[in-house]
Amino acid sequence: MNQPPPPPSYVAPGQGQPPPPPGGTQMVYTHQPTALSAVNFNQYPVAMKCHYCQASITTSTYYEAGALTWVACFVIAFIGCWCGCCLIPFCLNDLKDVTHNCPNCRQTLGKFSKMK
Repeated sequence: MNQPPPPPSYVAPGQGQPPPPPGGTQMVYTHQPTALSAVNFNQYPVAMKCHYCQASITTSTYYEAGALTWVACFVIAFIGCWCGCCLIPFCLNDLKDVTHNCPNCRQTLGKFSKMK
């Protein structure tokens, strides 16, 4: 007895696509996007998952002069402290902006500005 050839859409198991399920049902796979959790950066290191290297980390922080640092400098100079006292805000971390980096991949993850 001679069997008819399989239909052209049929691919033998182990050679690419699996055979269609019996009964003509069709399975649809969807990919659900994952939401990134909002991280509130502040002046202290934050425990989070790095968006770049996917590692669970505690951020490393460093301080840099921002708008509040410069405003404090100009206010002190305007009051009349010309003898270098206007440079004190550049020595105080409490007046500087904070940048958060990943300790593994060194990518910048966020910034906390003291003056918003």
